[in-house]
Amino acid sequence: MKNTITFKDINKLAIPATIAGIAEPLLSITDTAIVGNIEVDGIESLAAAGIVGSFLSMLIWILGQTRSAISAIISQYVGAGKKEAIKSLPAQAIYLNIGLSILILLSTIFIVDDIFRFLNATGKILEYCISYYSIRVWGFPLTLFTFAVMGIFRGLQNTFYPMLIAIVGAVLNVFLDYIFVYGITGILEPMYLEGAAWASLIAQAVMAIMAFILLLTKTTIRLKPELPLHPELGRLIIMSLNLFVRALALNIALILAVREATALGDKYIGAHTIAINLWLFSAFFIDGYAAAGNIMGGKLLGSKDYDGLFSLAKKIMIYGVLVSLLLMTLGFIFYTPIGTFFSNDIPVLNAFYGIFFIVILGQPINSIAFIFDGLFKGLGEMKYLRNTLLAATFLGFIPALFIGKYFGLELQGIWIAFTLWMFIRGGALVIEFKRKFMPLRTV
Repeated sequence: MKNTITFKDINKLAIPATIAGIAEPLLSITDTAIVGNIEVDGIESLAAAGIVGSFLSMLIWILGQTRSAISAIISQYVGAGKKEAIKSLPAQAIYLNIGLSILILLSTIFIVDDIFRFLNATGKILEYCISYYSIRVWGFPLTLFTFAVMGIFRGLQNTFYPMLIAIVGAVLNVFLDYIFVYGITGILEPMYLEGAAWASLIAQAVMAIMAFILLLTKTTIRLKPELPLHPELGRLIIMSLNLFVRALALNIALILAVREATALGDKYIGAHTIAINLWLFSAFFIDGYAAAGNIMGGKLLGSKDYDGLFSLAKKIMIYGVLVSLLLMTLGFIFYTPIGTFFSNDIPVLNAFYGIFFIVILGQPINSIAFIFDGLFKGLGEMKYLRNTLLAATFLGFIPALFIGKYFGLELQGIWIAFTLWMFIRGGALVIEFKRKFMPLRTV
């Protein structure tokens, strides 16, 4: 059966997915903006929040790949009209994910000092990193559980409930940030950076509770693990492992960037922290259309509608690029206030303004990479995604990073490397999609 892909169909999934997708970077952006304006040790607090945020994002992205795998499998079963046959798989995937997250959590808390020393944190910044991480890390399993539930809803072609979870978490985090960081006169003493960590942890806990309740009340998915193991669990693990390796390569790039920026000095890691948070925010903003491609692509593949699949890819690419151009325009218009929103330190702002134009101009390239990344996840093409990221990181980003360092380009060199990285990722996915799926079309 052929499906006509309309703008309304795509936006019905993409708009809620966009709102849901920006929840995690919004938590980090809120912390960054509020912490960056602390009067006592603001630069050190901003640097610590950036370093810890990058490391936690790495952990979440690496283990959060089960979300994409479970979403792809469920959506393919929905497209094939076999939804009932997949009911026992989500619980098995969730318990596997939570078990791994707890194992990694326990392994990091004993070497936290070494982790942040490796990232070039020293002195007061190192001290702040340890205290901030020691609180925020406990939200790690909660976030992974929430991500897994969001993946289940996506596979069921529903992005509305993930949006509700994300809105509540983001609003609560902003509210608690102001209260805990700055305090309430006569009631609560300012907690500064540790207050931001507690705000994020509480918001993550509330999101996990909401996800649990919505999954039980709005779906027929059971959270009680059942035997025997579902026959698709093996495919899910293989897909997740491919995405695991991919996420390692992705985060090698992100961590190397943080490490090099930290080595340049406090003002540079402060500026890089602002830039990477804005970059991640725009990435997750564009990711709404990538999510629509993920969800609808898997369903179309399950029903073997290759004409609809090609039409979907074309339309979401156009919509994604338009969104990126809008973000780029807003970036140029609000160039100065964006910086002062995050920090009032002149050296940090000068360093930030020196790279912001690269962040802005890279948005259309990013949109194509993110759109096809989401589409390939929905199609279950995890092996190709893995190989593309490995090539982009080790043959593109890392050489460009150290060439820029050799020529003394400082932060600009880091962000030029990011732009090349995204260009390789997007280009390789577009070429492979045309090669593999264009011959399957009937018109």
